Amino acid sequence: MTGVAWELGLLAGLASRGVELARADLVVGTSAGSVVGAQVCSGVPVEQLYAAQLRPATGEVAARFGMGAVARLLWAGGRTRDEVRSRARIGAMALAARTPSEASRRAVIEGRLPSSRWPTRRLLVTAVDAASGEFVAFDSASGVSLVDAVGASCAVPGVWPPVTIGDRRYVDGGVRSAVNADLAAGAEAVVVLAPVSSAFGPMPRLSAQLAALRRGARVAVVAPDVAARRAIGRNVLDPARRAGAARAGRAQAAAVADEVAAVWG
Repeated sequence: MTGVAWELGLLAGLASRGVELARADLVVGTSAGSVVGAQVCSGVPVEQLYAAQLRPATGEVAARFGMGAVARLLWAGGRTRDEVRSRARIGAMALAARTPSEASRRAVIEGRLPSSRWPTRRLLVTAVDAASGEFVAFDSASGVSLVDAVGASCAVPGVWPPVTIGDRRYVDGGVRSAVNADLAAGAEAVVVLAPVSSAFGPMPRLSAQLAALRRGARVAVVAPDVAARRAIGRNVLDPARRAGAARAGRAQAAAVADEVAAVWG
């Protein structure tokens, strides 16, 4: 919830200063970023998307992602150095967890998207196979509906239900990496918006992904500043924090606009 709001606030603030990231040729969305990616690629003006974040969060379901949930993830995935095995262990925990129904969660995700159709621009939506630990990046050619792809990318293990696609079930793309920035390899300019950038166990570190990207690209990274972290709060799934997080993102844009513009050109 707060990641979506902060990113849209930041995008709106940057656009108001002439830095229009929503025109990117490629958008890679992980978890909250998958919602934002689908929204900005839909053609709806980013200012309108930002304004929606300031309204009451009707249709959203409150949930808690605190230290207990983090501890369960660490316990499930941090006991091996094998990336795929780590993800599969987290997936097994997610499959066994008591969560709301898939149908109720799908309705929430669908309500967040301006369109249920894949955009014409290239959008990659990341997820992880809950059983095998395989990392996937859905796109318009994958044969998967946009709503299901975004729902899978937002399926926080232990909080929301894994999403059924075909005969497989999928969880949050953040199980592999909080940003999956390496999927932008080959681009000339990359801007990473990272409401969360931490990693544990064998997860790829953002620093390593950025180092690889910088061998051939101009790269800028924006994470929440102190004021934004305060607005986001400790529970990133709290709908009551949405408007404050959005405003904090927009305010932060003033401080990072020059740095991002230097990369974006």
